[in-house]
Amino acid sequence: MHPFDIIVVGGGHAGCEAAAVAARMGARTALLTFDPAQLGAMSCNPAIGGLGKGHLVREVDALDGLMGRAADAAAIHYRMLNKSKGSAVQGPRIQADRKLFRRAVQAMLERQDRLTVVAGEAAALRLAGGRVVGVTLADGTELTAAAVVLCTGTFLGGTLFRGEERMVGGRIGEDSAQRLAAQLREAELPMARLKTGTPPRLDGRTIDWAVLEEQASDLDAWTMSPLTTARVNPQVFCAITRTNSRSHDIIRGGLHRSPLFTGAIGASGPRYCPSIEDKIHRFADRDGHQVFLEPEGLDSALVYPNGISTSLPADVQLALVRSMRGLEQVEIVTAGYAVEYDHVDPRALRPSLELRALPGLYCAGQINGTTGYEEAAAQGLVAGMNAAAAVLGREPAALDRANSYLAVMIDDLTLHGVTEPYRMLTARAEYRLRLRANNAGSRLTPLGLACGAVGPERAAWFARREAGRAQFDQALSTEASAAELARAGLPVRTDTGRLPLREWLRFSGVTLDGLAPWLPADLPADAELAAEVVEDAIYAPYLVRQEGELRALRAGEALPLGDTFAYGAVPGLSREMVERLQSARPATLADAGRVPGITPAALAALLVQARRQAA
Repeated sequence: MHPFDIIVVGGGHAGCEAAAVAARMGARTALLTFDPAQLGAMSCNPAIGGLGKGHLVREVDALDGLMGRAADAAAIHYRMLNKSKGSAVQGPRIQADRKLFRRAVQAMLERQDRLTVVAGEAAALRLAGGRVVGVTLADGTELTAAAVVLCTGTFLGGTLFRGEERMVGGRIGEDSAQRLAAQLREAELPMARLKTGTPPRLDGRTIDWAVLEEQASDLDAWTMSPLTTARVNPQVFCAITRTNSRSHDIIRGGLHRSPLFTGAIGASGPRYCPSIEDKIHRFADRDGHQVFLEPEGLDSALVYPNGISTSLPADVQLALVRSMRGLEQVEIVTAGYAVEYDHVDPRALRPSLELRALPGLYCAGQINGTTGYEEAAAQGLVAGMNAAAAVLGREPAALDRANSYLAVMIDDLTLHGVTEPYRMLTARAEYRLRLRANNAGSRLTPLGLACGAVGPERAAWFARREAGRAQFDQALSTEASAAELARAGLPVRTDTGRLPLREWLRFSGVTLDGLAPWLPADLPADAELAAEVVEDAIYAPYLVRQEGELRALRAGEALPLGDTFAYGAVPGLSREMVERLQSARPATLADAGRVPGITPAALAALLVQARRQAA
């Protein structure tokens, strides 16, 4: 027997974050993986962040996770998406060197106390007294723990498809967890299949870069993590090409050999990142689709053609890529493929990501029906934190929809379930003015400190940050009259009166630089903190209104429902409402209000019953 507090199964983004946070919190943690050399590997796109996803990266980082710092260590191209729009919907994204990213993750794991990496396959869960108490490896070794976190990605019952080819695996050239998948199905857990895919990898030396539109890295000096003081790698450009009518004819001519159209793959794929076959079939009126050519590393010739994920046969893939501008002579190094895998219906999970039916077993990442590195890492951090808190007798960070995209995602998954791989979008958050990517540290690092998830380096950074914020707050409390500002050349009406400087920032044309004559010279030289303070001032009226909405929300959250609430005994609740609520098992009245199809009348009936039970 090898005793641990927590065992994490899977060494992808979810598993690495789960293991690291559990160990940071003080739990003796085992990270079990097929191949330790592949810990932190980027299975698909060599990029981190994006719209909605960038918010998750910053939030994982604010709780001292690995992804943000690894992204900066590997970044060879920075781009702020939606830069022309408000910061609430901007998305930081980096293109990464695959080798540097994996190396950065592994280096952080190696430095982490109380963390042991174990090489092997999880063949079966060990059960005792109706709880999960460990894992049995394929070689017969037994690991014991008070909690197990499954982060199996696409490896749980994974099958690869490329044209007529079929391969067992979760990633090209690697095995999949077939025995563990069979055990979970035998346990009668609610499970289904989902599908994802990847494009072919191209030899960049065979691309005619000169004829293509370049997309340079941002000149701004922002980074994914505030602990990264400067960009460390040379920056490269990406390029853009497009499919065309000839490309589409090639795809249509190969559809009879595509497993998506022959019926070999029956699972749903990601709506927001469809295969090129799906695009051509669903958007037949489009004459072309953008394809972003993204280098995979500084010392690698491989290029990732973002936008043509496919499971077409290799010969069709080659004809397809060569039909596009700049790729007429291109060579494919590795052909694209689709992967179909098992996932657990996330409605079977508590908000802690623990399975109701198997206490002690937590799930994170694609096993919960999500897609993307960022969603996986975020779930891994939440699951690992909750598992460690349960084992160590602590309270986890108090996450909710009003303070994090992390909670928005968990809420969506555990209440609504999935019919296709879930992707984070800023539109999913009703309080997104509060949840800006650039204020994640202010929102979440105090919660991480309170539960022990934050290490000393970030704790010291946060203390310095808060001291700087206090200086800004004091300085912006200084009052100035409209007449004074007008004499200094600021575009304000002279009859406005006298206001604190923070309120003047809400006026068009008034900036922090413009208010410099009224500000002390020794304010912190922290551009990101200054931008956050200014945005807080600008958004203040809207945030005050949202505070009122939140008070109402939290009043409802004070009424617990829980796993054993008897919906069938609620007077006036229809059978349809009972079935929806029993399936979702919302923890609170507020959660019940977000279950699809629940009517105001049903909520009113629940409110009466919940108050009666709470009395």
